[in-house]
Amino acid sequence: MSDPFAELLGSSGWKSSSNETRPYARDWLDRFGEPPLGVALPATTEEVAATLRLCATLGISVTPQGGNTGLNGGSVISAGQRGIILSLARMNRIHEIAPVAMTATVDAGVILQALNEAVASHDLMFPLHLGAEGSAQIGGLIATNAGGSLAMRYGMMEAQVLGLEVVLPDGSIWDGMRALIKDNTGLQLRKLFCGAEGRLGVITRAILKLQPAPAAQATALLVLSDVESMLRLGARLRHEAGDMLTAAEFFCETGLAMLLHHLPDLRRPVETPGPFYLLVELATSRKSADPKVLLAEILEQAFESGNVVDGVVASSAAQRAALWQLREEMPEGQRREGPQIKHDVAVPVARLADFVALTEPMLSKILPGVRVNPFGHLGDGNVHLNLSPPPDADFAGTEAMLSQAIYDLVVSVGGSFSAEHGLGQAKVGLADHLRSPIERHLMTALIAAVDPDARMNPGKIV
Repeated sequence: MSDPFAELLGSSGWKSSSNETRPYARDWLDRFGEPPLGVALPATTEEVAATLRLCATLGISVTPQGGNTGLNGGSVISAGQRGIILSLARMNRIHEIAPVAMTATVDAGVILQALNEAVASHDLMFPLHLGAEGSAQIGGLIATNAGGSLAMRYGMMEAQVLGLEVVLPDGSIWDGMRALIKDNTGLQLRKLFCGAEGRLGVITRAILKLQPAPAAQATALLVLSDVESMLRLGARLRHEAGDMLTAAEFFCETGLAMLLHHLPDLRRPVETPGPFYLLVELATSRKSADPKVLLAEILEQAFESGNVVDGVVASSAAQRAALWQLREEMPEGQRREGPQIKHDVAVPVARLADFVALTEPMLSKILPGVRVNPFGHLGDGNVHLNLSPPPDADFAGTEAMLSQAIYDLVVSVGGSFSAEHGLGQAKVGLADHLRSPIERHLMTALIAAVDPDARMNPGKIV
């Protein structure tokens, strides 16, 4: 019997054997994923539309997949579902870079690093920076409303999107490819697809905002005695550096020690140990401005006030890269340590010190000796709160209690249980528990209106 997907997409666009589909079937952390009926790799928007129409006819679900770098299982098939994975990997064309308008028109399968390299030749940059940029695709970044280390300055992924092309569940194509900052003609439909995790359709193309590439940068890694000192310094940087402050990333000695132990090629760049570290970067596109002078002035005051204990300012591009590597490899150090529980939460910046101070004693009551590793984005309150069990031990069945305690604390201080990683499969039940009935009803009603048969990435969001 002929395979209708193979007839539609050809041998390059359809994979159905278990060996071919295995690389797509599981999430990056290998926690979620059901074997798909096959993997569709359409090459055009029209092939995406035809694939969705065929799935509607056959009554099977569709799970859109970008680079599959997410941490919550959003781009693999949910437990108990029967369907295909639709990969955007072949739709990887950069259609246009417009230097005057400072926009880029791209396919959803374009890899973030490829976009960054392409716009660099025009003295521009795309203001999204994260550890998975060598694999993450633009469509997936939009569908999960990704954040990253520059979100404090430029906003989340949704802030970078001007226009979208989306194939809806019935195979119809919405053309919202308008390169307009002001387009106040009704509901902002493009915003609905940012963070929808594929529940409303398949993003196929986007028009993205670009920014001038920095003409000069100043980067420093600073040692601080506590989170309060870090917050005071962060506030001073925002006041005195203004829009030159592009990043303020923090981590702690627990995470740094793990990282240096498991990646011996890395070096501790400062003599004085933590407990907390702040990676600060100032940048400007103005060739007449020198962020290094401004950073030196701010740090001189910070040392005099006692907010900063020690620090180092990068003197070369290589040293800057080495400082950033410490922050970006923080998850890898903990992964190599062994079992871990990962949390991606956000708290109001004003409550960050309280939140960090409360977590370790609270969690130690549940599992004595648990190692708490908070790191993340100071400017927007996003904390990646990862846990490791005591040395030479495991979590001994305490995972659910530890996570619930963290989420309860997050909600109590006015925070969010998912900051930039989305919900996927890992947090959909938690979302139903913690969101208000009205919020759940609104999301359910929107999804049902667009996808009444619930075939688009079922099991995610709600």
